[in-house]
Amino acid sequence: MRINEEIRAREVRVIAGEGEQLGIMSGRDALQLAQERHLDLVEIAPTAKPPVCRIMDYGKYRYEQQKRDKEARKKQKTFDIKEVKLRPGIEDHDFGVKFKNAVRFLEDGDKVKVTIMFRGRELSHPELGEVLLKKMAEQLKDMVVIERAPKLEGRNMIMIVAPKATK
Repeated sequence: MRINEEIRAREVRVIAGEGEQLGIMSGRDALQLAQERHLDLVEIAPTAKPPVCRIMDYGKYRYEQQKRDKEARKKQKTFDIKEVKLRPGIEDHDFGVKFKNAVRFLEDGDKVKVTIMFRGRELSHPELGEVLLKKMAEQLKDMVVIERAPKLEGRNMIMIVAPKATK
């Protein structure tokens, strides 16, 4: 936003701080009017013909804008992605431990990336990894939405699940 002397337009449409129209006047007259009121002339619509300027306290406006932005960031929900790594030959008990970790991450509100790592000849049987991922998805089905279906990427098969939105 351009303020005071930065406004280069010859003629501007001026609006007072309360919203009332003061009409079209030269840039110098509008700036002088703002200075008489001990306020700033702020260009709010530079593309209009003629440009629209408002007489306001620019410092107070910026402060309130920063407060609104900070409040919006505070209410914004951020997701972390936690990862659970498995191997195709994982035993049932180890799978249970990894499952519990995934449940804990989901309860904390984080997304979970379930990765099956293949080594050597294991890569020739990707269906084993897909079975594991489907088993994990089946056990988590009450509390998750599958964001990304199982997909083989290089030597890893990846699936991403997110917690269901709570009402």
